[in-house]
Amino acid sequence: MNENGARLGLYAATIFLSSAFLLVLEITAGRLLAPYIGVSLYTWTSIIGIILAGLSLGNWLGGLWADRGGGEGAAGLTLAGAGLFSLAILLLLALVAPLVQNSSMSLLSASFIYVFVLFFVPAVLLGVITPLLTTLALRLDSRTGHIVGRMHALAALGSIIGTFATGYWLIQYFGTRQVILGTAAGLFLLAVPFLRRRPRLVPVTVGVIAGLLIGATALARGFANPCDRESNYSCIRVVDESRRAPFGEARGLVLDHLIHGINHRQEAGMLIPPYMHLMDELVLSHVGEGNTEGLSFFFAGGGSYTQPRAVQALYPRATIVVAELDSEVTRMAEERLFVSTRGMTVLHEDARLALRRQPEHRFDVIVGDVFHDIAVPYHLVTQEYALLVKSRLKAGGLYTLNVVDAFPDPRLVKSLVKTLSTVFQQVHVWMETLPGRPERITFVLSAADAPVPPEEIRARRGFERRWFRVTEPMILTGTPLTALPLLTDDAAPVERLVSGMWFTALGR
Repeated sequence: MNENGARLGLYAATIFLSSAFLLVLEITAGRLLAPYIGVSLYTWTSIIGIILAGLSLGNWLGGLWADRGGGEGAAGLTLAGAGLFSLAILLLLALVAPLVQNSSMSLLSASFIYVFVLFFVPAVLLGVITPLLTTLALRLDSRTGHIVGRMHALAALGSIIGTFATGYWLIQYFGTRQVILGTAAGLFLLAVPFLRRRPRLVPVTVGVIAGLLIGATALARGFANPCDRESNYSCIRVVDESRRAPFGEARGLVLDHLIHGINHRQEAGMLIPPYMHLMDELVLSHVGEGNTEGLSFFFAGGGSYTQPRAVQALYPRATIVVAELDSEVTRMAEERLFVSTRGMTVLHEDARLALRRQPEHRFDVIVGDVFHDIAVPYHLVTQEYALLVKSRLKAGGLYTLNVVDAFPDPRLVKSLVKTLSTVFQQVHVWMETLPGRPERITFVLSAADAPVPPEEIRARRGFERRWFRVTEPMILTGTPLTALPLLTDDAAPVERLVSGMWFTALGR
């Protein structure tokens, strides 16, 4: 291969790899920021939009720089700069996170600030590479269409490889921080061939700055991973919650930045979160205390396995099926949350798919506990899903679910009431207290073909608590039911319905 061919090969490989590294950063951004802002349509919109904005600006600057004499040295400096700013991501996160978390800004504003501060500059710098090296390649080969097409194809292919490699492999095997450090190292290596003819001061300066960044990041604890374990779906942590228990030891499961349940070591049947306690009391109220023998339960979502574990302890010879998408969550619950899944059927797949595979009229109770903070899996709130739930319940069976929404006008909860009412005869909303001001609340809904439930439920076991049926006053407050959508597989605008929590401090 002649010298021109070797240089074209270097340019092509650099465009391919730099594009792959950009998408590695983009996919990693979602997992890195999940413990601070969760995962939703809004967070991914911020990530994709800001990185595309940086890429567009970088493309324009790269073309401009190429026309003004930018050469291989410019490409090397840009790659080295991208490596330094990628290395700075963890330091910036450690510095910015306390300021944002302690502010009163909305989740939407917070997600924009995080992504802009951490990822905009690396995206700009990596955007410079493709037009800059494509212009240099055209000086070596006059086949304009051939060169431009090849370089753009390689950039797209690199982006595709970076996306799949990160989502399917890198994060779950190495973790977000290691992936970011590996990306920075890869960019430094890409810069080396382009800086060989530069004064030695250049690589020395880059090395010194990199060393300073590593030291500052270590001092700021930026390398400390807040996750005990990272899966394809969540940042998983176990925290001590003994202060919330009347005695003994209790631990909670945190997925991203929301606690998903609390398990008591000594008392498996102790339901510390009030909404979980209510869901159990709804079952008792529905079937009657003398009719709990041999009940069959389906849990859409396992999480901390607090409720399936309590059912094992409280209901004699119950049949329990749990659909938990994330096998790492199940493993963590077994290892650190005092859970034994022996005697349960655990299905590591989407709850809707798992429920569809169950026999008709099998379950006495179906429990929906899959709502990830204010990010809602829309396919589990639709009319079609409600019909599936009813088909898998025995005659007179009970469906309960919890939803996070804004009080006093929970538009998603109201739309769920409207939707479930097309399938079930009795659909109701329950609360423990009525806040005196707007607040973010975990609502519990019940749906069944059964007589009207009581207006008040008092706890029959466990903590002394009581809950109120608030369906009618809630429907009459705020947005009228007629103005809210029926949720279907074709149209389930859950993000719009809970947008108030994204645009105000209620979502924090």
